[in-house]
Amino acid sequence: MINSKYFLQGILASKKFDSPAIALGASFVAIGALLKNLGFTIQESIFSTLLTYALPGSLVMAESMLIGASLVNIFLAVWLVNSRLYPMTVSIMPLLKHESQPRWKYYLSCHFVAVSSWLILKSNYEEIERKYRIDFWIGIGTATWLVAIFSTILGYYASDFFNRDMIIALAIINPIYFMCAMIGVMKTVQLTSAILLGALLGPIFYFISPEWSVLIGGLVAGTISYFIGEKYGS
Repeated sequence: MINSKYFLQGILASKKFDSPAIALGASFVAIGALLKNLGFTIQESIFSTLLTYALPGSLVMAESMLIGASLVNIFLAVWLVNSRLYPMTVSIMPLLKHESQPRWKYYLSCHFVAVSSWLILKSNYEEIERKYRIDFWIGIGTATWLVAIFSTILGYYASDFFNRDMIIALAIINPIYFMCAMIGVMKTVQLTSAILLGALLGPIFYFISPEWSVLIGGLVAGTISYFIGEKYGS
């Protein structure tokens, strides 16, 4: 069973004043408004957030459905966009694994991997006993997931009060928060080089291939930073 004490601690960690969940909520308000403007019903909008739980993935799914893409194409597009979550999963699983915990907890918690929940865990995991970190993580994931769902509902019904610029502003709050948070942890050569190279290469690759610029820029920057860290220390 999930340890209720650490599960609750995870929920409370997500509700702090400086929590990334606040930025996440603002972005999903924009998603709710956007989905309504695209013709989605409230049920479809909620179901989208229930399953996708990722801002870029939700945007890609909505746009793909709008142009009449097949389910296979939508699946592949969302999968590719959300592939950025793989490195996050790899980075946190060693922090969560404990031989006494059942596998189903880890399978369940995979759905909760997102930028916001990842940041909350990375900021708090050292305070939690290793055995119960997975319960703490499930609490974080549940809280941020519910924030996303309720924010989608709020945005859907408040969409008439938003103009296009307001929706765009809300949508980019979460990426901006993440960028600021990453700048705040530039304490190693590896992290510093990854952030600076990503900021430099992203715009450069945009002129080469706008559709692939973020993915290629991140891949190249991360790879170079990995070898820099290996040579000069992490």
